[in-house]
Amino acid sequence: MKKLLQVACLLAIAAAAPATAQFTGPGASGAEVSAAQATAARPGTYVTLVGNIVSHLREDYYTFRDAAGEIRVEVAANVFQNRAVSPETQVRLLGEVDTGRSGPYVWVKALDIVP
Repeated sequence: MKKLLQVACLLAIAAAAPATAQFTGPGASGAEVSAAQATAARPGTYVTLVGNIVSHLREDYYTFRDAAGEIRVEVAANVFQNRAVSPETQVRLLGEVDTGRSGPYVWVKALDIVP
């Protein structure tokens, strides 16, 4: 009886596994906003920014610029995925607005290069 219960549990887990294996991207999505709008957004708001990363500030912090202005962004090395990004490269960033000692910034979860 105990083995039958164990087998039933394993089958239930195996049946659920393919559903989670189909995940292909971030779960959160944010409205496309300008850098100025992101600066004014509440912490915790997910946003999408389209523009250019124009300078490296320190560690994982960079300056992002679009037609409306600039905002500081935090981009971890693994988010770049070994892709070369220069100030001339247009990017799409998905991230969460946060506030630090230096003011608002976007904590970037995903980066795409815009063709």
